[in-house]
Amino acid sequence: MSTTEKVVCVTGGAGYIASWLINLLLHRGYTVKATIRDTNGSRKTQHLLALGGAKERLHLFKADLLEEGSFDSILDGCGAVFHTASPVVFSALDPQAEIVDPAVRGTLNVLKSCAKVPSIKRVVVTSSMAAVVLNGKPLTSGVVVDETWFSDPVFCEESKLWYVLSKTLAEKAAWDFARENRMDLVVINPGHVIGPLLQPTVNLSMEMILTLLNGLYNAGAQTFPKISYKFVDVRDVSHAHILALKNPSASGRYCMAGEAIHCHGVLKILHNFYPTLHLPEKCENDKPYQSAPRVSREQIEGLGVKFIPLEVSLRDTVESLKEKGFLSV
Repeated sequence: MSTTEKVVCVTGGAGYIASWLINLLLHRGYTVKATIRDTNGSRKTQHLLALGGAKERLHLFKADLLEEGSFDSILDGCGAVFHTASPVVFSALDPQAEIVDPAVRGTLNVLKSCAKVPSIKRVVVTSSMAAVVLNGKPLTSGVVVDETWFSDPVFCEESKLWYVLSKTLAEKAAWDFARENRMDLVVINPGHVIGPLLQPTVNLSMEMILTLLNGLYNAGAQTFPKISYKFVDVRDVSHAHILALKNPSASGRYCMAGEAIHCHGVLKILHNFYPTLHLPEKCENDKPYQSAPRVSREQIEGLGVKFIPLEVSLRDTVESLKEKGFLSV
């Protein structure tokens, strides 16, 4: 393996998935250049600098997604790039400027920098199942969602689903750029990501778990919502990114989502682990529950991913939230 092949860049390095990805990369002997918005914020970087191998092989750089050329010098000498940086927010005063533009323009700016560096052999982009499922097709049981599905930007905009729109347009922009520039691009599309936290803050997917545990849906009423989740463990998602880099035959997109489980089922699992935890027991309404479609695992399992059991992921999530002081049990 050449020297550059063992040097990789991870954008959005302080994030939930990125932190685990950096952890696994360092563990496997890679030198990692991680980009973050603010290198002065020690709280955002402390957990990265504490990782095994960080002292010798982790280098932090400040980079701005919206500034073209911001990544040029950082990527010099890299063999691969993992682009994980993207706003994970659902609403904003100016959704176009605060959510959509940073995702789309940020992705293109990173890819433009990648195209200037001959040593970069592959780029792995973190997208989302959000960019897959919302296209007007029925989302009922018996339907199988796979990598050929793409969310419909017009539907997303009309529905004011700004985060979904941002991920859909960013992934489309990435594929268009990769085709035009003959770039070796692989995309990972995870569902609702859970599992232990490395960073000191609660990200959006963890906030949703905390809200569920505390029964804080419906303005504080002790109820749970009538929705289902397709969870995937952050450790599996990070591992999938590395497999997408290392496997020469990896190509296209990879959907990553577990079997659909209703909120009631999630709470039942957690009650078995934590019988003293005061969990919501009532659903928010009595309307019939609509079963969710299945997400095909054929592609991602073919890449070599073996999924951590949901019970393990949920338990480890709660243990991590307890350990970091976000949940008292």
